[in-house]
Amino acid sequence: MISDDTAAYTAALAELLLSGEERERAKKDLSEILGYIERMNELDTEGIEPVPFLFPAANVFRGDAVTNKDSREELLANAPDRSGDFFRVPKTVD
Repeated sequence: MISDDTAAYTAALAELLLSGEERERAKKDLSEILGYIERMNELDTEGIEPVPFLFPAANVFRGDAVTNKDSREELLANAPDRSGDFFRVPKTVD
């Protein structure tokens, strides 16, 4: 069974304000969780390789390659006003 001090410490770490009834329920729940973990420690895992991922993992990043063309003129063609390769906008700050 979880002690009152351990329950209070765990609640403080989680930044929880628990009433007396909630603290008792949390103690019971934590004890059940730890009991379940103890039951798992009884399993015979001799010869079983650890599995870091449930599904095969591969590099999911795409290659660093330019895939779009330089369409600066096409984009600026619809600009109401431009200055060279830039949009010209009204001054907003004095």
